[in-house]
Amino acid sequence: MRYLRNACTNAHYNMAFDQFCLEELGVDEPVFYLWQNAPAVIIGLNQNAYAEVNLPYLQEHGILLARRVTGGGAVYHDLGNLNYTIVGRSSDLERDYPGYLTYVIEALRSLGVPAELSGRNDILVEGRKVSGYAKRVWKDRLMVHGTLMYDVDLTMLASVLAVSDSKLEAHGIASVRSRVANLKDYLPDIASVRVLQDALEDILSRHHEDKEFVLSEVQLARVEEIARDRFATWEWNMGRSPLATFVRKRKFRCGTIEAHFSVEKGMLTALTFGGDFLGNRPADILAAALVGCRYESNAILTLLSTLNIADYFDQLTPAELLNLFSC
Repeated sequence: MRYLRNACTNAHYNMAFDQFCLEELGVDEPVFYLWQNAPAVIIGLNQNAYAEVNLPYLQEHGILLARRVTGGGAVYHDLGNLNYTIVGRSSDLERDYPGYLTYVIEALRSLGVPAELSGRNDILVEGRKVSGYAKRVWKDRLMVHGTLMYDVDLTMLASVLAVSDSKLEAHGIASVRSRVANLKDYLPDIASVRVLQDALEDILSRHHEDKEFVLSEVQLARVEEIARDRFATWEWNMGRSPLATFVRKRKFRCGTIEAHFSVEKGMLTALTFGGDFLGNRPADILAAALVGCRYESNAILTLLSTLNIADYFDQLTPAELLNLFSC
């Protein structure tokens, strides 16, 4: 296969790179590229970000959230992870889709890793997941992409995908949690993810007999445009989330407050307060004022700061009430 090179580690750019290569690259033969993301959580096209990801943890640790154009579950990427994408024409999906994955399986086996396809969309080694993959068809073209966990921070992986322990009912496609492993444990002769990338590029390009495909400046500018206008936007990453219903409960100086609220497409669509709290005015007045607000910390805090929160909850500040939403 011919190959591309993409050295960018920004997840929003790399999601745009995938979309560009599927929809606008326009080459007949299959091409592949290997790439990495700086710490990021990548959610599937149909997933609910609020249900899949520990959003406060991401914000605290500067981890990017990105939504891809393919289905499947949420995954954590860091620079210990190597990703692959294969794009080509697909007149017969049932023939080409497994064939594209075979390239990756055989490449890993040639390096001494006993990899095998298993389940819905996993590559396993000795029963543990080292790769998850997803696919998308656009017109007569097929893209298959996935992860290869070489030396991923498994503690961080568990933390970013751990949602709040508050009650949550969410629509959308939930991730399937699996036992995972790093390929580093099975590749004693591969000293780093960079060495693995070089080895896989060599194998998949038939020892570089297949030529590199180089994008023009115009094409690279188009990728930047897609990243800016789609993949880096709140509307794409959060606003596409299907309906989720939350119950959050906290104890404050005014008493216990329980919030029941719904979020759809990133907006608060319903909210009621309950509990044994004290206040001068009915809390449903405040709840009505919050419906329609973007479910995002800065947006909620900005709106709360325009309201006299202590009228509804004795001695409570906007920042304290914001903690009840934990967005």
